[in-house]
Amino acid sequence: MNRRAFVKLALAASSGAAVGPLLRENLFGRNISGKAELLGTNSLRRSAARQGIVFGSSARRKQLFADPLFAELFQQQCGILVPELELKWDALRPTHEQFDFSGADWLYEFSKSYLMQFRGHTLVWENALPLWFDWYVTSMNAEKVLTDHISTVVGHYAGKVSSWDVVNEAIQVQDGRADGLKITPWIRLIGPEYIELAFRAAHEADPTTSLIYNENWIEPDDSDTEKKRRTVLALLTNLKKRNVPVHGLGIQSHIFAEAQVTGKNFHQFLKEVEDLGLSILVTEMDVRDQHLPADIMIRDRMVGEQYERYLSFLLQFPSVKTILTWGLSSRYTWISAHNKRSDGLAVRPLPYDSELKPTAAWGAIETAFTQAFKR
Repeated sequence: MNRRAFVKLALAASSGAAVGPLLRENLFGRNISGKAELLGTNSLRRSAARQGIVFGSSARRKQLFADPLFAELFQQQCGILVPELELKWDALRPTHEQFDFSGADWLYEFSKSYLMQFRGHTLVWENALPLWFDWYVTSMNAEKVLTDHISTVVGHYAGKVSSWDVVNEAIQVQDGRADGLKITPWIRLIGPEYIELAFRAAHEADPTTSLIYNENWIEPDDSDTEKKRRTVLALLTNLKKRNVPVHGLGIQSHIFAEAQVTGKNFHQFLKEVEDLGLSILVTEMDVRDQHLPADIMIRDRMVGEQYERYLSFLLQFPSVKTILTWGLSSRYTWISAHNKRSDGLAVRPLPYDSELKPTAAWGAIETAFTQAFKR
């Protein structure tokens, strides 16, 4: 598909207007149409689509179901929906014999109703494992448990998911393994081959979806991060040499407003990733204001400047077509619990604040999209 055709398709999808009031009422228990005028008409979804980029965010079912105004904002601004919790193991697997797709299916229907892409996160991670995992999974059955889980989950959404985070955060150089892999239950029970097994199982269950390796803390300009980047690149290179069906690298991009994240080593790394024939996705972006001054105007300005600087840097790379923030509004951000400010003030890491008003980050993201078109 050439760029003109891609942009035309993305613009068609950006309208999000294919749902009538009856379907909305049936799906959400109430009619939320008519609220968009309260939010304004500008849309990051539409701005991105004009440049051949898809913009989206993560959300949870309870947020979209219980907060109609937020739901309207989300469908207006986002071209991709990523379930924040509902596709993780502890949400899907109440027992080792059962799967519960109810939460994720609701989110899929929401995305479908508003012509959004639906993205899968995540198939393999050492966190968010269910309580039964520790007593049930052993070295004798771990491979079967892993591949059966992937086959069932990916198969359930075959043809419906634009891309999957297949393996999440597998690298941790500090753990001391020669290959740099993090010591996790999967390493202990299966060995390093769990990564290849996961990608092959996902591809077999749905050959049409894009399969992504997703990693954190590979952006800063320091020596420890450079070691991690080299390890990630070695992993991806080895997978490609073995013809493992990996199609892209997800860069989470949980960054600090004051950090240097556009350095030459990072630039070289991204070029080398593209040279492997892989796409690059920004999968979980937010900009933390944890260490910034209390003044909201100063904080918002610095957060916005980091968004524009970082996204403008990344959009130099032709394969970067997907930009996702981890949350759309500070009303619902994991940073409120995990990276609180010492002064007790609310954090403001996202394009919308807790009152669903656009922050400087919103304008910075739109500017980065507009400038990408001019390059």
